Amino acid sequence: MCRLFINADPNLWQSQTRSMRIGGMATSVRLETLFWNVLEELGARDGLSVSQLIARLYQESLDEGHDLENFASFLRVCCARYLSLQLSQDIPHDRSIPIRSLDADRILERERSRNGAKRPRAASGATLHA
Repeated sequence: MCRLFINADPNLWQSQTRSMRIGGMATSVRLETLFWNVLEELGARDGLSVSQLIARLYQESLDEGHDLENFASFLRVCCARYLSLQLSQDIPHDRSIPIRSLDADRILERERSRNGAKRPRAASGATLHA
């Protein structure tokens, strides 16, 4: 079992730092190559560059009242959720189908039903610490 992970391309876990503007501020984000690859795919589905996608995720998270103290971890979780939602077939594998065209409320409700989870509460006091 472990050979599937141990013998993977070592470049996938190499960290890369990318500079960008988020919320009008110049900043940098450090993630492993695998996560950058997933963010590129995710953004491309909606015609967004990685920087545009990250800026949108950041702003929409703030709008929901989330605390983004560890923004890199948030981005990693976004990548994992994207892949997980593809596995559950809530997000189609067809990359030509934009994420924005999906019924997010319906997908979240199905996910909560599967997990027996309650609707999450928004946190307050979000700040940029990328």
